[in-house]
Amino acid sequence: MAVVSSHQLAQCISCHAWNADLSMVAVCPNNNEVHIYKALSFTDSIWDRVHVLRKHDQLVSSIDWAPESNYIVTASHDRNSYVWNLEQDEWQPTLVILRLNRAAISVKWSPKENKFAVASGAKSICVCYYEQDNNWWVSKIIRKKHNSTVTNISWHPNNVLLATTSTDCKCRVFSAYIKGVDARTDAETAFGEVKFGEQLMQLDLAMGWAFGVKWSPSGKTLTYVGHDSTIHFIGDVGPSPIAQTLALRDLPLRDVLFLSERRIVAAGFDCNPILFEADNQGTWNLIRFLDEGKLPPAETKTGTQNDCTFVVARR
Repeated sequence: MAVVSSHQLAQCISCHAWNADLSMVAVCPNNNEVHIYKALSFTDSIWDRVHVLRKHDQLVSSIDWAPESNYIVTASHDRNSYVWNLEQDEWQPTLVILRLNRAAISVKWSPKENKFAVASGAKSICVCYYEQDNNWWVSKIIRKKHNSTVTNISWHPNNVLLATTSTDCKCRVFSAYIKGVDARTDAETAFGEVKFGEQLMQLDLAMGWAFGVKWSPSGKTLTYVGHDSTIHFIGDVGPSPIAQTLALRDLPLRDVLFLSERRIVAAGFDCNPILFEADNQGTWNLIRFLDEGKLPPAETKTGTQNDCTFVVARR
């Protein structure tokens, strides 16, 4: 086993995922393998490589580690996905046939961990669930809704709604309700009763490729970023949402993370995370850049950071 006494676990990392207590991390060193490291000392940054997962034939593009079940799911450019289960200190893989003709781009477990979704370069999303009778993972595909590669996905806390972003510059919300897997009551959402694969909302706010997308902890707010250096906040998600856009002067953001219902951290090509916060009226504002050693100018494309805010109502 290799002991690493440095912050750098690989020359290049294409994706990573942490376990529930953050004592282990799974990383792909920009190839077809997944290396799992265990922390021996956080203070000295000493990590022990305890497992190497080898099944994929091409680059592993995404990893997600379920906090409760401890299952790992991986997706790859080889168009396949594997679910990994730890048995007697060995990770055992189960192949999931996604039926894709393009690379798998991103994978995410649902909140209840009974499903996972895979975004792909085939303009489609695979929603996978475990079929107990046949002892395998089954894939249902949402097709013909995107015009280009699906870049990212995010599960709503209700375990049914699924938000996606795409290189066709759009953000969409779909129903991933699966009869027999989800409870009947789960089909009742803010959009009414939904069926699998139904497109419930489409947002055309970005003027460039759309990347990271996340739901707030309550599921009432959705945010995503665009390659045109914009970040979009959609409140009251339902038939009549309200959208707010902040246009930034700096390089595009790549992903977002909700810290709470009213606080977000976003990061991108500037390598300087940004904190956003909603005020008492629900208006989002840029608060500050978190890396104080790399503070860029506070101006935006249209002037000061407050000048870049505009609100658009969409149905």
